[in-house]
Amino acid sequence: MQSTEINRPREPQQQPAMHQWFETLRLPLLTLTGALALTSLALLSTGVSPLQAYRILLFGAFSSPGRSSDMIMLAAPLLLCATGLILTFRTGLYNLGVEGQLALGAVAAMLPLRLLPDLPAPLLWTLCFACAATGGALWALLAAGLRLYAGVSEIFAGLGLNFLASGLALYLVLGPWRRSGSASMSGTELLPRDLWLPTINTLRLAPLAPIIAIAALAIVWWVVRRTRWGLELRAVGLNPGAADRLGVPAHRRIAQAMAACGFLAGMAGAIQILGVFHQLIPNISSGVGLLGLLVALLVRADPRWVLPVSVVFASFTVGSVQLPLALGVDSSIAGVLQGALVLFALLARGLLARPG
Repeated sequence: MQSTEINRPREPQQQPAMHQWFETLRLPLLTLTGALALTSLALLSTGVSPLQAYRILLFGAFSSPGRSSDMIMLAAPLLLCATGLILTFRTGLYNLGVEGQLALGAVAAMLPLRLLPDLPAPLLWTLCFACAATGGALWALLAAGLRLYAGVSEIFAGLGLNFLASGLALYLVLGPWRRSGSASMSGTELLPRDLWLPTINTLRLAPLAPIIAIAALAIVWWVVRRTRWGLELRAVGLNPGAADRLGVPAHRRIAQAMAACGFLAGMAGAIQILGVFHQLIPNISSGVGLLGLLVALLVRADPRWVLPVSVVFASFTVGSVQLPLALGVDSSIAGVLQGALVLFALLARGLLARPG
């Protein structure tokens, strides 16, 4: 009697769990190894122990309540800028003008403070954030207009507008808004204490700043993941010509993404005025916009990782302030580590994407 076998479809062989873990972790491992190796060489060349430097960079921001407060107040505007850049990166744009959008937002935030100083503080704060967001959005739209209608890359347009915004802030500090008596590079007159954002006890932490930043991240996360508008941004980023032929208004979505990024960068500028410096200073952006670019590049505009990476980068920056006193090394080594992380992330992605 001939036996019959039932031909059942073979189940696909599953990869071992260890191999799956390796596939998941190899990119961050390559990135971290390369960045630490490069930064360690820089530290060893100056006779500094890399382990001691990394300990200060990682934990220095948490060594006291004051430093932790400074870290949060740096992370808040950084998170706002990086969150806005998620939208422009989705549309395939490198918005290097985010630094100028933050600075212009800070200048705009000063307008109600100087023109209407007698208004109740909560109303004045609302006006400051509204003016700052509007100023940042308009500044970003200027870069978008140059990109769409004059054929100027948003990279070069943004860099030029960064210089213009910084020059405007410097002019106002040394000119019309200068301190009484004589101009000072340290900034304009300090705001009255009752116009500062409320802080916790004697700390420099204004809770409203991180609340605004986290709320903005949650909204953008939902928009890019759950809405048609977010899907259309992604389509424009992949192929604007094809998206336009399919009925997606590519030019409009590019302008909207740039304006939304400038809106959030402008709000970061208002935080710099009301919660951090309490005055307009020439370098009001303090590199926060460019640091936001590094964050967005490192996480590939994935909103899931923007918050933790922003906190880590802010911790590096605040912790590095202790390096000159503790180890005699300049605090700029934090920038070396941050830049190396982005560089090796890009290199690792390129190597892993190669066939074979």
